[in-house]
Amino acid sequence: MAPKHMVTPMGWQNYFGFVCSPSHSTCSNIERTGEFTVSYPKPTQVLYTSLAASPRIGGTKPILDYFDTFTADNIEGAFIEDAYLYFECRHFKTVTGFGENCLITGEIIAARAESSFVRASEHDSQDLIHDSPLLAYLAPGRFTAIDRSNAFPFPTDMKK
Repeated sequence: MAPKHMVTPMGWQNYFGFVCSPSHSTCSNIERTGEFTVSYPKPTQVLYTSLAASPRIGGTKPILDYFDTFTADNIEGAFIEDAYLYFECRHFKTVTGFGENCLITGEIIAARAESSFVRASEHDSQDLIHDSPLLAYLAPGRFTAIDRSNAFPFPTDMKK
């Protein structure tokens, strides 16, 4: 349940990546289990992300006992209840050499989202973002709720 803010899709297939530090338990847990979960919290859940960053006490994080969670279906792991998007991932590769950090990548083997958060061709993306704002971390030490977006002006013939 460690909060991460440097996350990204890894290409056009089902791969996901995030930056971490090998000194964090997240890295050793993923190395040991070969899998991880991802919960994308809503802006109203920013307190959860802050509390999840609390230090461990005697190897555990007692604060996590106060979170409502549910278990993943395909791997050993849990999600934060009421987030808007969930990934179950198998560890793919860890790339070191980014100073004291590394890039952890995983293959998304299962994903789920509340239906009100799923983009559909018959709905305007701006309406979706307005009705279901996204939580974004703004370094250093700030956050925002994204509730407005604009279409990107791609050239006419541009493809992936």
